[in-house]
Amino acid sequence: MKWMEGAKQGIVVAGGQGKGNDLTQLSSPQGVVVDQLGTVYVADRGNDRIMRWPKGATQGSVIVGGNGKGEQSNQLNWPIGLSFVRHGNLYVVDWENRRVQKFTIDFNAQEEFRIGLDAT
Repeated sequence: MKWMEGAKQGIVVAGGQGKGNDLTQLSSPQGVVVDQLGTVYVADRGNDRIMRWPKGATQGSVIVGGNGKGEQSNQLNWPIGLSFVRHGNLYVVDWENRRVQKFTIDFNAQEEFRIGLDAT
């Protein structure tokens, strides 16, 4: 929920369509960050994924995980937090795998979104 100053009720910016794994749903969201463009990123613990919701979007997209619970670099197991740091790097706390993974967020000239695992 997003609350504007002086508002009587909030605005749903991610999920809000009941518990589930559809692109309009979340299951046990645990962490959220908002980037400088107003894009919302959610650690969706129950679905083992990180979701991205551009400002005004009616559904999100899976940017990390979503490939079943597991230990591979493209899988998560109870992500519970996330954080952006300078240069657009996204850090994901992958609780059950006892690791923190770093992903590079990249926008090219056409503003297309890309994400990659930083193996360093």
